Amino acid sequence: MPPRLTTLRPGRHIRSARRAGGLRSAALGTAFVALLAPALSACGGDVSASSGSATLKWASSYFPAHWDPVVSGSGAQFRELALVYASLTRTDESGKAVPDLAEGWKYNAAGDRITFHLRPGLKFSDGEPVDATAVKAAVERAKKQKNSALFGDLTSIKSVDADGLDAVLHLTQVDYQIPQLLGERVLQIASPKAAEDPAGLDQHPVGAGPFVVKQLVPGTKAVLTKNPGYWDAKNIHIDDVELNSAPDTSTVVSGLQTGVYNFADLDPSQADAAKKAGLDVFSQPGFNASNISLNVNKAPFDDDRVVDAVRYAVNRKEFVDKLTFGYGEVTNQPFPRGYVAYDPKSENAYPFNPDKARKLLADAGHKAGDIKLSLVVPAEDPQAEIVQSQLAAVGIKVTIKIDKNWATPFFAKNLTFSLYSTTGRDSAVQTLTAHFGPNGPLNLSTPYEPDGFEEAVAKVRRTPLDSPKYTETLRKATRAGLGSKALVFTYSAPNLFAKSKQISGLPKNPAHIDWTGVTVNGAN
Repeated sequence: MPPRLTTLRPGRHIRSARRAGGLRSAALGTAFVALLAPALSACGGDVSASSGSATLKWASSYFPAHWDPVVSGSGAQFRELALVYASLTRTDESGKAVPDLAEGWKYNAAGDRITFHLRPGLKFSDGEPVDATAVKAAVERAKKQKNSALFGDLTSIKSVDADGLDAVLHLTQVDYQIPQLLGERVLQIASPKAAEDPAGLDQHPVGAGPFVVKQLVPGTKAVLTKNPGYWDAKNIHIDDVELNSAPDTSTVVSGLQTGVYNFADLDPSQADAAKKAGLDVFSQPGFNASNISLNVNKAPFDDDRVVDAVRYAVNRKEFVDKLTFGYGEVTNQPFPRGYVAYDPKSENAYPFNPDKARKLLADAGHKAGDIKLSLVVPAEDPQAEIVQSQLAAVGIKVTIKIDKNWATPFFAKNLTFSLYSTTGRDSAVQTLTAHFGPNGPLNLSTPYEPDGFEEAVAKVRRTPLDSPKYTETLRKATRAGLGSKALVFTYSAPNLFAKSKQISGLPKNPAHIDWTGVTVNGAN
């Protein structure tokens, strides 16, 4: 199994990608859900949230295919799993790591060992203690479990020593990114007792998060209630949660209007209808980015002029207008504007210029129609059609082929070019190495990496997060990565949501959904 550092969402329209919940979920989840559904459906009658309570009724486009956080991994589904599981750290509205299960941490002088001190007296919902032994078990399981989707994220961790409430992480290198890395996306911590049976954990999740699962129908519905033992329970004002797999796009708004739901992931195509219905429509900050991936180890992309031709052939605004209905934004890098890792000096490096693209192809000896490419996608895909049209305009012919098993040749690096979208990482370094590193799972051109990238990333790891040099050091690493000939970033899709007015505003933590302080008032 290849390492999977981030959700790989094939180049589909946004709704389809969200329903898929990432390649890992589609690949691992279907058979498992089919196997478990009859058993859980037989567990008795329907369980509903208690009448009259503050109830969140969420229609989710990312309903988890797995509730074992090691298997579910770190894609968009971590937002739903965060209802059940807490992590060592989480991020605030600036994207900075702050305490969660760990009340603090400290590096040694060399920067190759970090100690997390956990909050005293915490328990998982099965009564097991939340201590350093649980952290050690979580890290080791994520590194070793056969179907783990996280082992590629934890290569900096050599071993963990457990000493009461102190979890001591011995690192393979100096790496000050660890507090950023071990948040909700990568290490949601399950009860080690429950995790002794990973298959059982997948259908009966046991964590130390703000809610406890009372009923789970795989792929369809989860009913949860507030966890009184959660470390920050006093700031959780929601009593019950009804999490439902989102229905067809066209029915979400009506479901919100009639009170079937009071919170929902929203497809951009429905945003105007939701606004007209009087619903609160908002975009949560995120790290989403889509791109065209080129394999520079294969013709014709072994010629830099052809690579540059593709770069200039891309009209990013068309992706935003047609796929996000104007709610997304154009991008040429895997970070949003204003984020610490975003490099302003690299902005608009290859502006849309089809005439220049045609000239580059001619200089490389290619006449219009000479280059013929196959683009393999798992289903009908408007994004693929846009790429096909834009490349055709400069003389490159693209044939779209549908193959639901497209991921196998992608990870084998056998494709000539491809499309995918990612949800990024709380650790910017992990996002960079996933895309541009010589062994990056999202680098179709492995083992190629851009000049200077490895050392630029190493400098970031060696720089403490609170160093005045951190921002510029990180941006230099982004700049080095963007020198890659293997990736052409196109657009960023929004994390768009709609809610009833009875739900208060949510914290604007990038890529996360944080229910801390959120209230549900009045009738739903």
